[in-house]
Amino acid sequence: MSDAMLALRARLDRIGVLLSGLCLLHCVAGIFLVGMLGLGGTALLDPDIHRWGLAFALVIGAATIGIGALRHGRFLPLAVGGTGLGLMAGAVAVGHGNAEVVLTVCGVILVATAHVLNIRQAH
Repeated sequence: MSDAMLALRARLDRIGVLLSGLCLLHCVAGIFLVGMLGLGGTALLDPDIHRWGLAFALVIGAATIGIGALRHGRFLPLAVGGTGLGLMAGAVAVGHGNAEVVLTVCGVILVATAHVLNIRQAH
């Protein structure tokens, strides 16, 4: 793999960690703003936000974690990331509520962990 492709994959892993953090922030802010203050329910709880977030996570995860596992031969990041993406997909499927929050938060943490593992395995 060329140096440019390795740099792109590493950059996408970092973007994956950033997006995971933003997703987690969205969940926590949604719980606080909607649940505690009654604000922003329409925008923060829009199902399209979750569908698009899952789509981005799938694309970035496949492009970085999957390719990284093939390159460095360690499949722990792929297993952790795949589990996290599965939990995130489950969250989209169950709809709004406590189960969605738990599945999303656990999934996002696993996906971010997989990106970090992938970055470490590449070096």
